[in-house]
Amino acid sequence: MALEIRKPTSLTVPWDEAQQRAEAEIEPVFVPVRPYADDRGWSLMNLLAGAMTDQGQINFSMQYPGVVKAWHRHDKQTDFWICAIGHLKAGMWRESDGVAWMCVFGNRNPGVLIIPPPLWHGAATVGPDSAGLLYYVTHAYDAGHPDEHRRPWDSVEGFPWATRHG
Repeated sequence: MALEIRKPTSLTVPWDEAQQRAEAEIEPVFVPVRPYADDRGWSLMNLLAGAMTDQGQINFSMQYPGVVKAWHRHDKQTDFWICAIGHLKAGMWRESDGVAWMCVFGNRNPGVLIIPPPLWHGAATVGPDSAGLLYYVTHAYDAGHPDEHRRPWDSVEGFPWATRHG
């Protein structure tokens, strides 16, 4: 049986509402962000206002073309992903019933992808250039007790990490 892949629910609500929905439904939520633009350039503003707490942590990582960073999940941490440079294909998978989601986002589709626990998730760079992921996690990294479980990138049978055409 082929893996059914859905798009995350897209919501234009305050961050705390989007997070509550993601965590209650155990499903990813995508919150589109409209860039502010003027004659100086453009920016994404007020990202995560109201979502961040003292327990969380902000990180940034660059991912090279052709790289798939997957799969991992958390027991308590919710992730807020913003592809600030380039484009990423995010994959999410709920092990309990085998439901999967995919979202391509970045420069041409800006927004915040909210990934609640315990969804398995990862990302692949889309296109010929590196992609930059700015992400907020609701619980700071604890090296003594990491809130992370891993599995191989190709362990969710049928998930299309490669670019699809057609």
